[in-house]
Amino acid sequence: MSKILEKSLKDARKEDKLTMGTKQVLNSLNNSKLIILSRSVDGKMLEKIQSDAKKQKVPLVKFEGTSVALGRLCGLQFRISTIAFTAIDEASIKSILKDEETNV
Repeated sequence: MSKILEKSLKDARKEDKLTMGTKQVLNSLNNSKLIILSRSVDGKMLEKIQSDAKKQKVPLVKFEGTSVALGRLCGLQFRISTIAFTAIDEASIKSILKDEETNV
């Protein structure tokens, strides 16, 4: 798990710059800068998010943990399978994506 992603999630949550939940993320894709998907997202929903994100040119990061782990990473006591950043700087996006590539 990337420290950059962890810090970005906590900062964005404090500033209310996140959209959480699969349906909410799908509805707000045009305002999204980066999407984080946990392993818990089911097949059909995963395909839908991936295709819609590709159309909107929104980068995706596959979080290797479950929705419980993603929720905890945000400091919440419930499951979160999908998160979209509504505001994040380009440097952070590039760092997260680069870090993700090296971990694959």
